[in-house]
Amino acid sequence: MATSNIVKQNVVSRGEWLDARKRLLAFEKEFTRAHDALAATRRQLPWVRVEKTYKFESPCGTETLSDLFDGRSQLIIRHFMFGPGWKEGCVGCSFASDHVDGALVHLEHHDVSYVAVSRAPWQEIEAFRKRMGWRFKWVSSLASDFNYDFHVSFRPEEAETGKVNYNYAQSDFLSPEMSGLSVFCKDESGEIFHTYSTYGRGDEGGLTTYFYLDLTPKGRNETVRGNLSDWVRHHDRYEAGGHVDHRGRYLAGETAAKCCEEAETKSDVQNGNSSGRKKV
Repeated sequence: MATSNIVKQNVVSRGEWLDARKRLLAFEKEFTRAHDALAATRRQLPWVRVEKTYKFESPCGTETLSDLFDGRSQLIIRHFMFGPGWKEGCVGCSFASDHVDGALVHLEHHDVSYVAVSRAPWQEIEAFRKRMGWRFKWVSSLASDFNYDFHVSFRPEEAETGKVNYNYAQSDFLSPEMSGLSVFCKDESGEIFHTYSTYGRGDEGGLTTYFYLDLTPKGRNETVRGNLSDWVRHHDRYEAGGHVDHRGRYLAGETAAKCCEEAETKSDVQNGNSSGRKKV
């Protein structure tokens, strides 16, 4: 359990507190209206027709991108960092995914399907999904270009250059797998369009844990790396010790973790997957 001392603010009378709270409320309302305007602007983005027939693997067999809509006209894809041969998914993506199942019934009754996609084989995905107890659909894109086309996976030859196209810019290569969200729409004729993608902190609005933490005196209390790797763990690992490395991967034990991280980094380099610091 993460703990730290609370830095006290000024202690005032109830009347003075109410005056300050009303000033903050005006700011909060301004922010809400700005958020509404941003969402409206996002919906006005032009669309791109999806020309490829992407195929995915799951316990149900081979499915196309069209199949993932599951009878609905809108589809949200979670680009989940989980590469082939990894023992488990990224801690940050897992944290985000802990917020999904409760929303599924509401999304599905509002014409939106939600599916996670990773490059790990579906058998590895399914084992981890069951361990986590998640209900959302999760498929493998291992045999397709889907992850590469949406700039969340990078081939060894890309990694060797030290720069990759991520979050709409040439960025330092950090990991062969990265995270994000992509949105698609399917019209009455069955044509599919890519309408939106976001990366980095762009999906933070879905993390209700952060919403609640932001209400508290300590806030997010992320002071070491300045991100969720300071404290977030897979939800079955909070009492297990260990830490999360700069790639969002859980490592057991402090001493063993350092050796393990060095070994994994050496292996990554040998496979064209050299990595660096990343904000999880």
